[in-house]
Amino acid sequence: MYPTIVDFGPVGIHSYGLMLATAFITVVFVIQSELKRRGFVPELASAIVMAAAIGGIVGAKLYSALLDGQITFREIFSTSGLVWYGGFIGGCLAVIIVVLRSPNPFLPTIDIVGPTVILGYGIGRIGCLLAGDGDYGPPSDLPWAMAFPNGTVPTTIPVHPTPIYETLLSCAFFGILWSQRRKFEATPGALFGASLVALGVERFIAEFWRITPRVLGWMSAAQLLSIAAFILGIALILWMRTRPRVVESEIGNLVSETTERKNTKPRQRSRRRRR
Repeated sequence: MYPTIVDFGPVGIHSYGLMLATAFITVVFVIQSELKRRGFVPELASAIVMAAAIGGIVGAKLYSALLDGQITFREIFSTSGLVWYGGFIGGCLAVIIVVLRSPNPFLPTIDIVGPTVILGYGIGRIGCLLAGDGDYGPPSDLPWAMAFPNGTVPTTIPVHPTPIYETLLSCAFFGILWSQRRKFEATPGALFGASLVALGVERFIAEFWRITPRVLGWMSAAQLLSIAAFILGIALILWMRTRPRVVESEIGNLVSETTERKNTKPRQRSRRRRR
């Protein structure tokens, strides 16, 4: 494995950071293309991903500190402790704030974001594999079992390469949701709910091949949160289906009207000042 791709002494290019950057750039491109296709403001894509990155890091660090039972300055600003579900919660909150303050309609926009979270997660797991950061599973004698002697958390015993499993599962779920996204357009919010369901299923399955501590017999804390995400996703889908269905043209008109209002307000103020 290659935790550090290029070492410049005190500074280097690390495989985990490189794959995170790749995930962010890919997600920006996908969100921007879909926003443009649906007639929304495409420039929002960069702000969404930036908010997700910042909120995700803060959420992951806080969640990790809470799991350790202490929140200290050293814990928060260390390079370790990036817990996925903490990052997901923090990222979601940050993205919600950004989308609510934008001219784009809220539910259709988060529908676009939902599947891309799964895509970015899958790409990021490649970084975990290259870094050998301990996200691998228990010992295995399967033909594809791998050892990580040079990993950040080294092991010379062949183990389940769990990050590969997660990447494959994530890409499969993203492909399914993305191919069906047009069918969800008449029910805004349902695609985001389906994304929560997919995230919950993916992580619940992957936890069986990870060496994370168990909190309830055979289940880990991540699996409990996966069940919560699954239930929340199902509830969101059912709730959105009870709402009145909308037509794509109606959403486009709403975006146009909102954008025009925001653009005309500064002009009216400037005219009043001139008088």
